[in-house]
Amino acid sequence: MTTTSTAPPAARGGRATRPARRPARRSGSAVTRPGLAWAVPATLFFALFALLPLVLVAVLSFTSWDGLGAPEFAGLDNWRALLHDHTMIQSLWLSVLITVLGVTVQTPLSILLGVWAAGKQRNRAVLSAVFFVPLLLSATAVSVLWRALLDPNFGVPAQARWLFGNGNLLGMQSGAIGVLVFVGAWQYTPFHTLIYQGATRAIPQVLYQAAAIDGAGTVRQFFHITLPQLRNTMITSMILMVVGGLTTFDTVLILTQGGPGTDTTISAYYMYEQAFKSFDFGGGAAIALVLVLVATVISLVVVRVSGYDRMRSSSEGL
Repeated sequence: MTTTSTAPPAARGGRATRPARRPARRSGSAVTRPGLAWAVPATLFFALFALLPLVLVAVLSFTSWDGLGAPEFAGLDNWRALLHDHTMIQSLWLSVLITVLGVTVQTPLSILLGVWAAGKQRNRAVLSAVFFVPLLLSATAVSVLWRALLDPNFGVPAQARWLFGNGNLLGMQSGAIGVLVFVGAWQYTPFHTLIYQGATRAIPQVLYQAAAIDGAGTVRQFFHITLPQLRNTMITSMILMVVGGLTTFDTVLILTQGGPGTDTTISAYYMYEQAFKSFDFGGGAAIALVLVLVATVISLVVVRVSGYDRMRSSSEGL
């Protein structure tokens, strides 16, 4: 009868040996994250439909072109003109003002409605479906609808002058800006509500159960569990609101056409006027670039101030 030893040869020889060194294990995030190849399709799409047009607009901003013939190089003339253009400076201020008001109105409404709609009750599902209807309409249809409803002669303000004064809300700057903010909130709050609804449903229920055991009520759970857990979602939603607010165009075109006077001429609408009404495509391209720079700077400030760039998630990548 023979026996087989399982000890390594060196051990059998009476000498102590070190265990074989295993290859260094890569970190879990490096193993599970997708490689750069996954980003190729999106990168190509972004380069073709975003970067290339942006470069062409930048080139156009240094030319003089009325839409006919070949553009002529104009150097910095379009940019010098913008520095002394009072309407351009005012349009930037109006764009920022309407964007800030939109974020201020839509963010709390979206959070409250999203948290409420995250409940499993059937009545909440039915009301949420009705509430999301404006999200299915185009901005043009929404603007035409509210233009008719706010008509100073036949609309709602004409029938309730005790509340709306002379009924011409679009005839004064404060009223026109208020209408633009209200219509934007009416249409886009359901979209952001949908984002918050999904994020709220992703919050682990064990957090609420532990808080309930500790005696925390609904309000305390909202401020100490729900809001902190929605922080990433909040920043994402706010950046979408900022970009959407700065690029609003069709609502202004249909509701106010930049009026009264130039009181609601935001930068996007002023760019349209310069390019397609004054046929100054070089000047319009310069305004478009300024708008891109302003939107980028504001988005970076929001990301930096909120600490969004330092956030980490256990669910990053695949």
